[in-house]
Amino acid sequence: MKRIEDFKSIIDRYDVVFFDAFGVLKTHSGLLPGIERTFAYLEAQGKEYYIVTNDASRSPAQLAESYHKKDLHCVSADRIISSGQLTKEYLELKVHDGYVAYLGTEESAHYIESAGLKTLPVRDVDSTNIDKVNALVFMDDEGFDWFHDINKTVNLLRKRTIPAIVANTDYAYPVSKHDVSIAIGGIAQMIETIVGKRFIRFGKPDSQMFMFAYDLIRDYRPISKKQIVMVGDTLQTDIIGGNKFGLDTVLVLSGNTLPQDADNRIQATGIVPTYICESAVLGPEDLNF
Repeated sequence: MKRIEDFKSIIDRYDVVFFDAFGVLKTHSGLLPGIERTFAYLEAQGKEYYIVTNDASRSPAQLAESYHKKDLHCVSADRIISSGQLTKEYLELKVHDGYVAYLGTEESAHYIESAGLKTLPVRDVDSTNIDKVNALVFMDDEGFDWFHDINKTVNLLRKRTIPAIVANTDYAYPVSKHDVSIAIGGIAQMIETIVGKRFIRFGKPDSQMFMFAYDLIRDYRPISKKQIVMVGDTLQTDIIGGNKFGLDTVLVLSGNTLPQDADNRIQATGIVPTYICESAVLGPEDLNF
């Protein structure tokens, strides 16, 4: 594990960079100031980059548009790998009729609808349609009533033997410099404990997420895992996931892991990144090439 202040010196060693999104490229306040310089440098050097995110709240096109609105126009939909895409693949293979109930926003239901399936928000599950619900997906922590719909989810899973899929495994995400909010993965874990059933999870740290991105590149050119680096702010998802898949990893201290906590968290978890860096932002001087 090396502490390196200059993020440019890290990415210069690799051909492809995988970025987490929240806490690495953006925070509760918007894009990290100066992050556009990092992408300008990657573009100028001809390096590939992908955003590998557990955010299943919107489609890749909608996620890309959110970057465009913040003047980061180089992030296109084909550069975004979302855990929602893995959820879609699973649903296409395993669910053939009936409804797929979900917790989340209407936008997050895109992944279910694009699999050619009928969607049903949990709030609309009732005695007339419960027998037609053949799967449940935890998509996003917004778009539903936390008391009413979480209780309804518990009772749906008690009454129906159906697969429950967690499309975002994050337990929490930062909403300010010091505070976090519960993410849908945290809600799913609580419900899993209550109903006593094992849920199906997609997203980091699962290796499927990294394999999905890796295979996209290998479709058009040879690539070794040693040519890829994963940049993330969370030890339990980004870093351990990248480590397990065989990638070098960078822990940045701009999101979930605060600078004063980093050493203690690494020691307590045993999850060791290849590098630690303050942030993924390049300085203006890094563009003088």
